[in-house]
Amino acid sequence: MNELYQIISILNREESRNLKIFLNRTNASENRKDAALFDFARKNHPNIDEDKIVTQLYNKADKNSFYRLKNRLLSDINKSLLLLHFNKTEYNSVINLMSLAQIFLQKGEHQTAANYLKKAEKLAIKHELFDLLDLIYNHLIRLSHESIEFNPIEYIEKRKENHKSLHALQEIDDVLAALIYKVKISQNFSTHNYKFTEVLQRTINDYVNSDEVKKSAKLRFKIYHSISRILLQQSDFKSLEEYLLKTYYDFLAEKLFNKLNHETKLQMLTYLVNSLFKNNKISESLSKAEELHEAMKEYNNLLYDKYLFYYYNSLVINYQVTDKLKAIEVLNEAKTKKEIQQLPIFIVFIYLNLAVFYFDLKNFKEARKNLSLLKREDSFNSLDNVFKLKINIVELMTIYEVGDIDFFDYQLKYIRKNFQQLLEKEEYIRESAFIQVLDKIESTKAQKTIQEFLDSHNNTDVAKNDIINYNEWLNFKLKKGNQ
Repeated sequence: MNELYQIISILNREESRNLKIFLNRTNASENRKDAALFDFARKNHPNIDEDKIVTQLYNKADKNSFYRLKNRLLSDINKSLLLLHFNKTEYNSVINLMSLAQIFLQKGEHQTAANYLKKAEKLAIKHELFDLLDLIYNHLIRLSHESIEFNPIEYIEKRKENHKSLHALQEIDDVLAALIYKVKISQNFSTHNYKFTEVLQRTINDYVNSDEVKKSAKLRFKIYHSISRILLQQSDFKSLEEYLLKTYYDFLAEKLFNKLNHETKLQMLTYLVNSLFKNNKISESLSKAEELHEAMKEYNNLLYDKYLFYYYNSLVINYQVTDKLKAIEVLNEAKTKKEIQQLPIFIVFIYLNLAVFYFDLKNFKEARKNLSLLKREDSFNSLDNVFKLKINIVELMTIYEVGDIDFFDYQLKYIRKNFQQLLEKEEYIRESAFIQVLDKIESTKAQKTIQEFLDSHNNTDVAKNDIINYNEWLNFKLKKGNQ
């Protein structure tokens, strides 16, 4: 049951502490097997040796008892999480009121069930939870089947009105889902399907001028998500910046942000940081990064852990332009955070950026060290092969700069052997040609080979995909050789 170990690995401190309290509610013995299994899994994930823990718990290979223990622990974790998060969001609160209504309905207590459903209705209306409202009205209408005391007419009309809002949301959701799918399957994210985006834009425009949109924060947020995704797909950062600034401050002025849509606020600020950076507005971008950090603390740090990496990334992308040493300082701080350590792919990002910054500062030993740490991460193996090829090429450049000739030859052979199929493809001719240059960089014909590469591969747009720009590095070598 890998699901159990995966769930345990993502529980935060509060959730883990609450589970321990939940487990000890009936028996606080220090020898609880479920607590021992939880601690073992939390400490050893992802390298969990089940035979070892079975032996520790049962002194023999009693797998059946162990499997029952795993099932019971997973069940208790689920119950503990539900209790802890019972009313943490308005959505949860409505769901729980509906669940309580169902319990009393099964007991035959129809009026009590109706009371809970009406409380759920008020909360769902307040927070525009149209999908839950539909379920609530369904339950209220069904109560008329049980007793003549309940008149369904009022709720039938309410359900019809709710369907209008729900239909509007679903229509935008449908088109937005199609757009997201198109982006995901696209081989080139910069290629726009203009007919498709025109359909989405036209759909949105149908709602922008409607009275329903003016009244509904939910619909306005849906429109924001749609328009921002279009602008992101088209890499139109100038328009995105203008749209986000206007929309964000409109939403603030109208007090549309709340606990339920708090993630949208954090997302908008993250988009603003990035669009301002793309438009070379570094100081404004850094200012918005700090605004993001303050917003992350709202609602008792509700989404602080989830957005901590994005905050650090906001600082790094800006400091890489103005102060690389400061960017390195931020990355070194980020990798100490437990919230980020739990997301291995972000650790890969940190080590790679550290390597690049140290390379730019000509501290090649530190660059090499961070590349080695990156490649030891388990998540490195799950990276795309093209990305791994580019990382290995950067490592080869770093080894050359360090002057480790023997290991340089080994790394060169490793790349050619392990990425042979990729390097033979037309779309990776640039990487293949660059490796050829590196192979001859110490020969008497090095300058000629470098110049041939620079003449043949001078497309600046393609060079943007290099982790470290091959052309800039070779130009520096060429100038140094001519001195």
